[in-house]
Amino acid sequence: MIGSDAGRFPESGWLSGSSRTLELENMTTIRTFIVMMFMTGLLPLAFAQSAEPPRVAPADAKNHVGETVTICGKVVDTKIGKYGIPKHGKPVNLDLDQPEPNPIFFIATFGTEAGGPQEAITAYKDKNVCVTGKISEASSRPYIMAADRTQIKPQADKPPAEVK
Repeated sequence: MIGSDAGRFPESGWLSGSSRTLELENMTTIRTFIVMMFMTGLLPLAFAQSAEPPRVAPADAKNHVGETVTICGKVVDTKIGKYGIPKHGKPVNLDLDQPEPNPIFFIATFGTEAGGPQEAITAYKDKNVCVTGKISEASSRPYIMAADRTQIKPQADKPPAEVK
């Protein structure tokens, strides 16, 4: 028969029954292996996100630009930015531990819509706070942008040092 494939291929298709079973078992094994490798690759990411960022002193922040850390200190000075940002308002800079003209670290944040920038100043001025985020740098000064104010955690004031 010209043009007919009869006799060239078995009626059951390309693979015989035992070959087809073996092929399906191999595919299942390969799929299981791929899934296991994928899950193994994601495992470190799951644990990395649950770890707390390291604490860094405000004076040492310049050595950790680009890293996500927690920095704690006292808000000793504040400054309201000249220009606002749509849907955020004017930014407020909170200097930690050392005020202008030589601040060592600052937090950039925003006031609430209702209270404006003055609300942020009232909430943090002269208080001990910790901020968690990625350190950036502006004019050779390290800072953390805390657009989400949940990044800033007020701390209990430190008790005065005991005199012996």
